[in-house]
Amino acid sequence: MGILQDDAVILRQSEKEGDPSVITVNCPDKIGLGCDLFRILLYFGLNITRVDVSTDGKWCYIIFWVLAKPTTRWSLLKKRLMGACPSCSLASGIFYYRAELQPPKPPDVFLLKFCCNDRRGLLHDVTEALYELELTIKRVKVSTRPDGRVMDLFFITDTRELLHTKKRQEDTYDHIKAVIGDHLINCEIEMVGPEVAACSQAPSFLPSAITKAAVNFELPDDCPSGSIPTCIPNITMDNSLSPSHTLVQIVCQDHKGLLYDIMRTLKDYNLQISYGRGSTKKRRKCEIDLFVMQADGKKIIDLSKQNALESRLLKELARPLRVVVVSRGPDTELLVANPVELSGKGRPLVFYDITHALKTLDICIFSAEVSRYIIEQREWEVYRVLLHEGDWSSSKIEEEVWKVLMGWD
Repeated sequence: MGILQDDAVILRQSEKEGDPSVITVNCPDKIGLGCDLFRILLYFGLNITRVDVSTDGKWCYIIFWVLAKPTTRWSLLKKRLMGACPSCSLASGIFYYRAELQPPKPPDVFLLKFCCNDRRGLLHDVTEALYELELTIKRVKVSTRPDGRVMDLFFITDTRELLHTKKRQEDTYDHIKAVIGDHLINCEIEMVGPEVAACSQAPSFLPSAITKAAVNFELPDDCPSGSIPTCIPNITMDNSLSPSHTLVQIVCQDHKGLLYDIMRTLKDYNLQISYGRGSTKKRRKCEIDLFVMQADGKKIIDLSKQNALESRLLKELARPLRVVVVSRGPDTELLVANPVELSGKGRPLVFYDITHALKTLDICIFSAEVSRYIIEQREWEVYRVLLHEGDWSSSKIEEEVWKVLMGWD
């Protein structure tokens, strides 16, 4: 028996403040579906407290218990979740899974360029405005001139796919004008060509500090008391409980995007989750059980594959992002790097969190840049922010940025 299209995603908002809302997804299954759904929930700023996943390999049923914000746009959230579900075709009121013959067309990329007078917190306010407009930042180039004027270049895509229209561009301009006010000098939006839309060009020079942090990441023996704490996850794999599945048990400290980090790792390894259950508590240890299988429908028997998956999960959950502050002569540079999914998608809202942390510290941003680099055959998204001199030490900046990125602020 089929289901109605509107029932593929059901949202049940909590009636009492502090209680979780419940999101149910009932749709055809595909490898990586969990990663795509968790990425959307992370983008909307939802805190997942519990999740149940079950599938027969063709159809899946997922329940999320989430803590939402008063500003959560529920109708838009449902639309985005529906869009992530595999396509179905209607036949006499019953939906059947329809495999996509071709990958989706990449979204058009636009260049948002504006000049304005600088002020503290400007970059975060603009980033927040773009988030509210559902515009996704792909690449950034921000610089401050000696006369105090700022030239900002944002390469963006439009979730609504309407930025090519005059009305959508006018709405974007009005929103930015409302945020910047009389400081705004001019603002332009234009579609860019495919060679720029790839957003893959990056400066050849990349500080060795971030390269070493990304590649030569070493797990400490225990939870240190330094500026950026790292608690080692406990990963256990068991093939004795199921004839066709490998049980992956994870015990680790909670952080913002924890379940997304797990799911994107499994997606990159082309593993399918048949059953899963887990719960999270802010800044406390979480326990997650996942029954997974390979694309061929078999459990993970090869020890080398088990070790590779375990090693990747350990690194991704202990330190999902790399944060480094380095000295650049009289200036200080903040570098944040996170791995990109094999599908080409980057982690949501990283730039938003970075600018939020710096605004909270009342640190002025002299220039900022977001680019992608290939480091040891893996693509990384690197955020480089040149800071004005201030009263904060490098370790304090690292600590505060890390707390915001991990959702511990």
